Amino acid sequence: MLNAMIFAAGLGTRLRPYTDDRPKALVELAGKTLLQRAIEKLKELNVDRIVINVHHFADQIEDFLQANQNFGVDIRISDERKELLETGGGLKKASPLFIPNAPVLIYNVDVLSSLDLKKFIKEHQKNNALVSMIMRKRVSSRYLYFNAEKQLTGWKNCKTGEVKIARNDMFQSSPLAFSGIHLVHPNLFDLIEEEGKFSIIDLYLRLAKSEKILACKDQSDLWFDLGKPEQLKKAEALIKNYEL
Repeated sequence: MLNAMIFAAGLGTRLRPYTDDRPKALVELAGKTLLQRAIEKLKELNVDRIVINVHHFADQIEDFLQANQNFGVDIRISDERKELLETGGGLKKASPLFIPNAPVLIYNVDVLSSLDLKKFIKEHQKNNALVSMIMRKRVSSRYLYFNAEKQLTGWKNCKTGEVKIARNDMFQSSPLAFSGIHLVHPNLFDLIEEEGKFSIIDLYLRLAKSEKILACKDQSDLWFDLGKPEQLKKAEALIKNYEL
């Protein structure tokens, strides 16, 4: 069995003016909404259930799913209308909606990728990791650090200089940029002590002191964070070369 979660609750402020009258999830790329693209990517895997968190223009997302009969997938809504809970809080709130004792593939709605997710899942299982994170070697303002065993050791914000150390070999580790796709073992939920609104990265950094939080390097030729209008336009020009 396999669960998936699409993070779709964000305000989409970086994507304005596209998000002035709709959620980021319903912004279109080459004739399809970002949400439809994410669902179709997960549907290829034959996921058993998808949970989608909603906040900004939540009614529009619910109406869109209903109009499309949930794209033939078992979809549940995690309602964050009252309070946006960030990534960690969002995952925790959604936890009762997942099929129990099955892994959860987490996918940011504003990610476009040609990554082979089946291969990623096999690697996660082979490594017996608590969490596997898709990482790329690319320019970013924030990096996660991984040692030679692919274990998460720390985090750095290059703009502010802030550092969070998870293991003492962080400064001998390599910086990689997170791609917004990760897979978690169901045991993760028993280890979440945080309450309310919190970052999933902070959760991973805390657990990395004693648990296997591993990098899976993504070397596929297409990956986009569609968080800004210029990125959306660039992706639109390139996507014609891919069956996505």
